Amino acid sequence: MVQTVIKMEKKTGGIGIMENPGERQNLHSIERISVFRTNHFNLWYGKHHALKEINLAINENEVTAIIGPSGCGKSTFIKSLNRMVELVPAVKTGGEIFYRGRNIFDEGFEVEELRTKVGMVFQKPNPFPKSIYDNIAYGPRIHGIKNKKILDEIVEKSLRKAAIWEEVKDRLHHNAYGLSGGQQQRLCIARCLAIEPDVILMDEPTSALDPISTLKIEQLILELKKNYSIIIVTHNMQQAARISDKTAFFLNGEVVEYGRTEQIFSTPKDQRTQDYISGRFG
Repeated sequence: MVQTVIKMEKKTGGIGIMENPGERQNLHSIERISVFRTNHFNLWYGKHHALKEINLAINENEVTAIIGPSGCGKSTFIKSLNRMVELVPAVKTGGEIFYRGRNIFDEGFEVEELRTKVGMVFQKPNPFPKSIYDNIAYGPRIHGIKNKKILDEIVEKSLRKAAIWEEVKDRLHHNAYGLSGGQQQRLCIARCLAIEPDVILMDEPTSALDPISTLKIEQLILELKKNYSIIIVTHNMQQAARISDKTAFFLNGEVVEYGRTEQIFSTPKDQRTQDYISGRFG
């Protein structure tokens, strides 16, 4: 709604709601389209070669899990997909990352546009010190939406998509810090959804949560993939097996193995993958 409302405002000078093209059906019967494709992607932190020759194709409307031991490059990789990694000093990259056919490093591809399309949810819930309503409305307001009726619709729709509306609908103007950890994380997911991303990056989104809250987030992820492409970093092998369609195993900055999750966990092709998922290291 955010992007479509802005387009109509620019065209007509008024406010209106158009059908959201992002709410597309999950077409299982056709060949999957790659939302991201990396081509010999490398990244250095100073002299440290953190990512080495990464070649991956990540499909739309799937959950892709990134697994591997601490320090192997998982978080660095997903933060490269929306160029958040560039906020770290002395970062240098090589190779290409294509988002829907466009190289994200091309001069004409603005970072702000990329980060609108590729949202992110972090390890620890990080709500703003504002009301629940203002947390969700923050992004749409930044994008120029001021009409209260439109904002009300966006807030409710986003909270419903994040499966938290029924829990907070009577306290929208209460401080978000009053929510439980699991509720705060779903609020952060709703805040991400409010600006209508195409892809959602999740960096260990349940590692700080209790088992019940973790289950709710996992159920939410499975529901969200109908309309969004999700890339999740996780240390939890059972979680990766439960929710992901494909899994990439990273080790020492390299992709050791990438494929269908059931194949990775049942018949991995590389002994290092077998050793990791069986708990022999990591």
